[in-house]
Amino acid sequence: MPSIRFVKLSPATLEALIAGDLAKAGATAGHPLSQYLLDEQWLWQIRLDDIRRDPAAADWIAAAAVAEPDGIVVGHGGFHGPPDADGVVEVAYSVDPAHRRRGYAKAMLAALLHRADTDPRVTAVRASIRPDNHGSKATIAGFGFKKIGEQWDPEDGLEDVYLRSKPTTSGR
Repeated sequence: MPSIRFVKLSPATLEALIAGDLAKAGATAGHPLSQYLLDEQWLWQIRLDDIRRDPAAADWIAAAAVAEPDGIVVGHGGFHGPPDADGVVEVAYSVDPAHRRRGYAKAMLAALLHRADTDPRVTAVRASIRPDNHGSKATIAGFGFKKIGEQWDPEDGLEDVYLRSKPTTSGR
């Protein structure tokens, strides 16, 4: 599996992406970013609004996925926000089409699950996936997710909802 590291996208970086300024976005992120991230302006506006409502969300919601050791941006990932009152976070990730089918989605998911598992506030990770999105369902397979129901998303339509409880460590 490839190795992924995440580069946080600060409000200044998100503003530059929204403005279409890739050079400034890379400078504020401290790492060159990609056209794929620039093309996701609609998402960065949502995430910037999330951070303005809750500054603590910045540590959870918007990051560029960098494949190591090459240092190339292969997509983005994070969560929909900080842990909710029950300690649940919802995972979100996307791989640039130019880099798909190389294991990056699973590597991103593994890195995000590690992030969630190391935070004492997190009790579980949720994933919402359209029933026809076989790639995403294959990505979460083997990571302990169980289907718990369905929901209607205004943008994506019907989604299957999966939950993965935080692994317990022996000796507690």
